[in-house]
Amino acid sequence: QVQLVESGGGLVQPGGSLRLSCAASGFTRASYTIGWFRQAPGKEREGVSCISSRSSRSGTYYTDSVKDRFTISRDNAKNTVDLQMNSLKPEDTAVYYCAAQPALYGSSCLLRGRYANWGQGTQVTVSS
Repeated sequence: QVQLVESGGGLVQPGGSLRLSCAASGFTRASYTIGWFRQAPGKEREGVSCISSRSSRSGTYYTDSVKDRFTISRDNAKNTVDLQMNSLKPEDTAVYYCAAQPALYGSSCLLRGRYANWGQGTQVTVSS
């Protein structure tokens, strides 16, 4: 059974940094694409970043609003996928979720409808 657990959320001032971690179990991590999504109050869940499964089509993808500020990385030895978030803005405030799906390639990994497996989420609040 696929299990995903997010951690690392919290309260941070604008311009600050947080590092989220997604701990995965129940599947062969290297064969799964992992995505980070977020949902702010009253808004739809949106794709933030994703990292494809380790294959000839592997890669990382970001939504435009976080490019050059967020970095996604995976550690197959630790079975985690981290999201380093720098230069945080109040509009980054949301519940952040990680999701996992096998055989998902390309920028479609930013689409929430492509994932069947989700974590419970972690709150990120950017405020002074």
